[in-house]
Amino acid sequence: MSQLKNMSILLVIAFATTILQNTEAVDHLVGGSPGWFATPPGGAKFYSDWASNATFKVNDVLVFHFATGAHTVAEISKADFDNCNVNQNTQAITTSPARVTLNKTGDFYFTCTIQGHCNNGQKLSVKVVSASSSPAPAQGPSPPSSTTPSPTPPSSGTTPTPPSPTPPVSGDTPSPSSPAQPGATPPSPGSATSLVATFSIFFAVVINLLF
Repeated sequence: MSQLKNMSILLVIAFATTILQNTEAVDHLVGGSPGWFATPPGGAKFYSDWASNATFKVNDVLVFHFATGAHTVAEISKADFDNCNVNQNTQAITTSPARVTLNKTGDFYFTCTIQGHCNNGQKLSVKVVSASSSPAPAQGPSPPSSTTPSPTPPSSGTTPTPPSPTPPVSGDTPSPSSPAQPGATPPSPGSATSLVATFSIFFAVVINLLF
C-alpha cells in the first residue's frame, strides 16, 4: 500500500511539473541585440516590427537594455503613445536592465521620457494574450477549381470525323498520376492541456482516497 501511495505522489508531481513548464513565463529582450535606444536602425517602425514577430502572453517579461542615465522606460496611454505626449514627471524606470511584467491581457504602450526620443522612434506597443492562447495554424492555398469544358455539338448535316489513333512511341511508358494526398490537420492545441488536467484531477482523487 505504501508503494502505491508513493507512486501516486510521484505521478502527480510529474504532471504538475509538466503544467508549470507549459505555462512558464518568457523573457523578451526588447529590440533584440540593439536594445532600447533613441535612434533605432530600422527607423520609427523598428520596435513595432520587432514586436510583430513575437507572441506576448500573460506573465511574460519585457527586458529593456540601455545605457543607464541615457534612457528611461515608462508605460503610457495609447493617446500619448500615438502623439508622443511625454510628461517629464511620468513615473519611469531609469536603471538598466528594466524588467516589466505583462500581468494582464490587452495592449501595453511604452516609451522613453527623455525629450525627443519618442519622436525618434523609441516607443513600443505590445498586445498580450492569455497564457493558454496559441497562434492559429497557417492554412495552405486552396486547390484550383477544375472546370470541364462542355462539348460543342456538330453543326447540322456534318458528320464528325473521329481522330485517327496515334500509336505509342516505343520506349515511352505513361506515368500514372500520383493521387493527391489530403493535408494533415494539426491536433487542437487545447487537447493536450485538457488531457493533462484530466490526469491531474484523477491522481488527486486517488491520493485523497488513499489518505
